[in-house]
Amino acid sequence: MIGKRLTAVMMLALALLAVPVAAEAQQAGKAYRVGFLSPFSPSDAAPWHEAFRQGLRALGWVEGQNISIEYRYAEGRNDRLPGLATELVRLGVDIIVVSSQTDALAAKRATRTIPIVVASAGDPVAGGLVENLRRPGGNITGLTQMAPELAGKRLELLKEVVPKLTRVAVLWNPKGTTSPLAWKESQFPARALGLKLQSLEARSPNDLDKVLEDATSAGAGALAVMPDPLFAGNLKRIADVAIKMRLPSIFHLREFADHGGLMAYGPDRSDMFRRAATYVDKILKGAGPGELPIEQPTKFELVVNLRTAKTLRLTIPQPVLLRADHVVE
Repeated sequence: MIGKRLTAVMMLALALLAVPVAAEAQQAGKAYRVGFLSPFSPSDAAPWHEAFRQGLRALGWVEGQNISIEYRYAEGRNDRLPGLATELVRLGVDIIVVSSQTDALAAKRATRTIPIVVASAGDPVAGGLVENLRRPGGNITGLTQMAPELAGKRLELLKEVVPKLTRVAVLWNPKGTTSPLAWKESQFPARALGLKLQSLEARSPNDLDKVLEDATSAGAGALAVMPDPLFAGNLKRIADVAIKMRLPSIFHLREFADHGGLMAYGPDRSDMFRRAATYVDKILKGAGPGELPIEQPTKFELVVNLRTAKTLRLTIPQPVLLRADHVVE
């Protein structure tokens, strides 16, 4: 009798132990569905999305095997973001990845239950995305490109390249989420550098040519472009007009310098998208997004376009070249 009871107890124990193992095996065999929402075009976002996929592969997530990605692009039209976000929610994706604060807000309005990972937010707290960086709460986490000193650093670089510079035209979008913060953060360092800032407000691509022409007519000696999806989606156009107007220019994305802008200085965006993959990995393995702290950028890059400098008849100081991570020749 004792032997039968012992055998029964052992069988029950083994059965209980098998439950989590079976559940884990079932979970491991599941193919997760990731929704990727972007305010940009596929070509503009291609290098960042490839960095994200590289990050996933490094963590064992392979498209077509244990994960699939549904991409939705607004093609520079922010008014399309709410509809695209709702579409991803209806598809029943397991997680939504967004590129910036603009599409993060659209995703937040579309769902309060599906986890959202933002690869490069502006100021997530001031912008209304989360309660605080250390403990976001809710269904949103990820990375922020927020670094208040960067606006001043870009003005310093312009002043270093153009020592006699006194007036800088600042292109910003008052309807954006990050752009107004960057415009505000530029004021104090501008005064410290003895620079006057000329506000150039652009709310749509149709505004760009006109406001850039206003910059030269007002006597601006350089152009600083504030972070915003509107400008990120029109990099070459802005760079071309800046060259035409003989304005040394700077933006926060390296692609701006690659497309003809004089300089770019800001967070390494590809690195941030690779890091976003670690959040997806943790959440798909059971972590709650509200418990994962929002991280700030750790890698920054300075890119200088010497071809544009030659066109503008500028000599880039040696100290700037020595600090540059990439030089376009």
